[in-house]
Amino acid sequence: MSLSRKIEPSPLRLPNGLKRTLTYDQGAEMAEHKIFTEETDITIYFAHPRSPWERGTNENTNALIRQYFPKNTDFSKVSKNRLQEVQNELNDRPRKTLERHTPHEKFIELLR
Repeated sequence: MSLSRKIEPSPLRLPNGLKRTLTYDQGAEMAEHKIFTEETDITIYFAHPRSPWERGTNENTNALIRQYFPKNTDFSKVSKNRLQEVQNELNDRPRKTLERHTPHEKFIELLR
């Protein structure tokens, strides 16, 4: 993926406090992380190899997604409607880490 062109702003403008940092694995998908940071003002951090606890929310979310789509799912065969259904279900599912609120509820709260 090349970030040589300027990243277009999203139609939904998030408050800066909701887009400060991202944490990634050591994968090739963020090879141009410096360009990404320059163009978005979002700092990128990289988890240490074999340290999934550094990305706890990501690991938990992956486990939830696997309840719908097993590992090695060919997403080119999954409809956009199905992806949207799963996204909505996961965002409306209460989470222990959110004191039994849903991610959707917490997101709306942060926007206010």
